[in-house]
Amino acid sequence: MKTADRPLDDDDLAMADLAEITDWTPVGGPDSDDAGPALVRTLVARVTNATGWQPVPLQPREEIDATMASWTFTTKRGSNLVAYDGLVFADTRHSGWVAYEIGPEDLAQAEDGLDAAWPNHLALARKHWGEPDQVADHTDPELLRSLTPAATPARRHIAVWQRPGAQIMLFSDQPTKDPLTRTVSVGYAVYLD
Repeated sequence: MKTADRPLDDDDLAMADLAEITDWTPVGGPDSDDAGPALVRTLVARVTNATGWQPVPLQPREEIDATMASWTFTTKRGSNLVAYDGLVFADTRHSGWVAYEIGPEDLAQAEDGLDAAWPNHLALARKHWGEPDQVADHTDPELLRSLTPAATPARRHIAVWQRPGAQIMLFSDQPTKDPLTRTVSVGYAVYLD
């Protein structure tokens, strides 16, 4: 297993950007399985109008294809946020602790790394979003499952902040042997109602 433990600077900026949206209702769209240019153009217009974030422009000769259902936006702090009709998350690839190339013999070490990284992420989230409405971890599997959105991977830790039109969730992955989890980290996303 390999690990990287980077400063949380990018997450600090992105969490501040997310904190500025007090009502997510105008950001969310009809959460469907639709995709394509019309959906993306509607998404871009809606998110830009509701947040002031700037859509990343198309490159020369780049087109919105029929499978696209999201778009990336840049905030005034320089964060990149990816938006779907029902989800917004920060693209902060160079921030925080991550374990990768995990083997079956590394699961306990990956869990220990997540447990060690979680408090710093939670403290940063509290700085921007206040006290969470709910917090759970692997020691309370029933509560953890009840807070985890459907169709998401298993979580080791989770904290939830309720906002108008959304839930902001901070979470860590739960390493598993079957199927083998190859990468784990702490992340966060806004699940739009």
